Amino acid sequence: MTINDLIKQYDTQNQIEVLKNSYGQIEFAWDNKFDVSRMKDFKYSAILLTGLGGSAIAGDILQNFLSDELKTPFVINRSYSLPQFINENSLVIVSSYSGNTEETISVLNEALKRKCKIICVGSGGKIKQISEENNLPYITVKGSYQPRFALYISFFTVLKIFQQLNLIEPKDKLVSSILNLLKDKTAEYLKEENISIETAKSLIGFIPVIYAGDIISSVGYRFKCQVNENSKLNAFSNVIPEMNHNEIIGWESYLDKQFNAKVVNLIDKDYHPQVSKRFLVTSELIRNAGVEIINLESKEDDFRVRMFDLIYLCDWISYYLAVLRGFDPITIKNINTLKERLANP
Repeated sequence: MTINDLIKQYDTQNQIEVLKNSYGQIEFAWDNKFDVSRMKDFKYSAILLTGLGGSAIAGDILQNFLSDELKTPFVINRSYSLPQFINENSLVIVSSYSGNTEETISVLNEALKRKCKIICVGSGGKIKQISEENNLPYITVKGSYQPRFALYISFFTVLKIFQQLNLIEPKDKLVSSILNLLKDKTAEYLKEENISIETAKSLIGFIPVIYAGDIISSVGYRFKCQVNENSKLNAFSNVIPEMNHNEIIGWESYLDKQFNAKVVNLIDKDYHPQVSKRFLVTSELIRNAGVEIINLESKEDDFRVRMFDLIYLCDWISYYLAVLRGFDPITIKNINTLKERLANP
């Protein structure tokens, strides 16, 4: 069967159209009109983005994206409660695409009690209701996507919040470059033969172990999560140099009958020279254990454009890996079962 035949058979809700139009999410987010002016000109002691899953990964990516620019401490929260250092001088961005994430609702209520400055982002639900009841800024984004496929709306909405609050320099040109990149890459990834399909084919029958350098740690984690949810496959991710202080030892006793893995290295030319050297030595040791390594790297000039080049490529790899393995990329049966069980006493 051709790849198009597999897509017709297994992509029952035409998720490929959402993937193809990811650049449209950027257009929507950057053109979306909202007013957070009352939060402007305040010297925040810390900024916290709270969310789970697809709504939180935007924050992880933003940490890497703004690492050389943002001067205010910025943390991501994935729990039912707030860290103790968050107070009335903190900005809390409540990100829940569905608006009904129970952990995020819990944090929102705690942030209200602490009198934090709060901005909410989502497509409706309980969080919008709480926002309206408490006169909080609420930024409505386009609904109907699975949260993991709404990354580009979530990320660029939060980036725009930072820009409107004068926390960063204007990013309009950069956003335009990323948008155009995604348009160009869409055409490439729809061809019958391209790197996303070939990489997906090479991962069939294997567990992906994904390694990223510290400056793009979020890209590796995003890829891992996309393989989990889209491809219905266990995958693992870690960060170099950290994994050189622990996980690297695990490869000494590697047996493919116990753990049939392939390593995917996410490479960037801006890695610290020692990190680049660590990738070379680590890869040599892993190859000596009998494991194949796939290197993925963007050749774009700007670091932040390269980040989204890799993110988008990995999104397509996880999509093609799903249909090649005979799974619908949209279904998340175990997550839905868990939510149903949690909702019932």
